[in-house]
Amino acid sequence: MTNDDSTDDSSQGYRSVTLKNVAERAGVSPITVSRALNRPELVSPKRRARVEQAARELGYVPNRMAGALASARTHVIPVIVPSLSNVVFIEVIQGIQEVLEHDGYQLMLGNTEYDLQREQTLVSALLGWTPAGTILAGLRHLDETRALLAGWGRPLVEIMEYGQDCIDMNVGLSHYQAGASMARHLIERGYRHIGFVGTQMTNDYRARQRCDGHLHALEEAGLATHHVFALAAPSTPALGGRALLAALQQAPELDAIFFANDDLAVGAILQAQRNAIPVPERIAIAGFNGLSLGELVTPQLTTIVSPRYRMGKMAATVLLRRISGLPVTPRTVDVGFSLAVREST
Repeated sequence: MTNDDSTDDSSQGYRSVTLKNVAERAGVSPITVSRALNRPELVSPKRRARVEQAARELGYVPNRMAGALASARTHVIPVIVPSLSNVVFIEVIQGIQEVLEHDGYQLMLGNTEYDLQREQTLVSALLGWTPAGTILAGLRHLDETRALLAGWGRPLVEIMEYGQDCIDMNVGLSHYQAGASMARHLIERGYRHIGFVGTQMTNDYRARQRCDGHLHALEEAGLATHHVFALAAPSTPALGGRALLAALQQAPELDAIFFANDDLAVGAILQAQRNAIPVPERIAIAGFNGLSLGELVTPQLTTIVSPRYRMGKMAATVLLRRISGLPVTPRTVDVGFSLAVREST
């Protein structure tokens, strides 16, 4: 049902329901409808219920861009991550979403697929929606992206890794230290021929950071022989199994392998079982992320646990604090990590 003041949309052949239509149906003024839908705390529960009922009956869709033009920002927060299929980022997004939705904000997701040029394109497009703030994975960006975000001037949180060279705010962990921590654990357990397996490390620079920390710890311990296996294919458990067999064939002296993530490491454990390779007696296997699937295999996986959900909640919390004009101190937060020592090492 619409009135003559409804907005025409000739390209679609229909007339959209307006805020005035809802006001007439609810028996209130248009400003009351606007407040009931955008600032419900300013409207009495009785009037708010009438407005909401009228909006549902008419199928009213609020014009968020109109509000954005008035306030020069929307209640949409872009969250840009490298992958939407990796459970690691899904858990971070869940933490972000919980906090944002509690305060009336909505997510707008972007997936870079570990491509910095694609990230630049997404940032340019999503900032055009005049968001109140943005959350972006990583600290490494193209110069054009960094300049765009710095010039944009609104609250920004870079997540997933920790570093002082952030554009505005940073909530993450040191992947370099995580890699070094796992290497030291394996050394303390008596392993001396320790390899590293990672995938797509040309683009996944956080995996490279873990590898660099791992290699540095080996060098500090006087273990000069490095076995790094960099795979081009996307990370999967099946690839981890194939990588285990290939690594042992190429370097039979290996007695431990640190895999760049738990997907690969779990696949390696399952492959070892199929090939009657004792873990950890013949080869120790370790991972990174702390996914629950690591506790479901036998032997259970030793891994670095990253606080993904907590990281997402913390990032959203400091972002909203800055959007509200409140101070955020410090601007960089190291959420840390923990080493879960289990049966595989």
